[in-house]
Amino acid sequence: MNVIETKNAPGAIGPYSQGYAFGDLVITSGQIPVDPATGEIPEGISAQAEQSCKNVGAILEAAGTGFDKVVKTTCFLADMGDFAAFNEVYAKFFTSKPARSCVAVKALPKGVLCEIEAIALK
Repeated sequence: MNVIETKNAPGAIGPYSQGYAFGDLVITSGQIPVDPATGEIPEGISAQAEQSCKNVGAILEAAGTGFDKVVKTTCFLADMGDFAAFNEVYAKFFTSKPARSCVAVKALPKGVLCEIEAIALK
């Protein structure tokens, strides 16, 4: 197993890694919308969804793969009322339409509105 680590996505804020690659499989940790360059969190679900997608993309890239190889995502929303706006942004990145679960949760780290994790092939 190989740990995936990139400065183009937020560093882990606990006892976990940004992702793992083993064989032809890449698994990312959940990515919240923290800008890795500034540490800032953008306002609103659309901007947060975009930053979360960019963070997932950076980890995929560091592992030698990309959005077109994603086979499964799990998405967490703080409010299911944000589903349509989240979906609009998500669809721009995950164009291969991977299998997905999307659930509302009571709270997310740092009070963010969304989090995305992915499983991809190399």
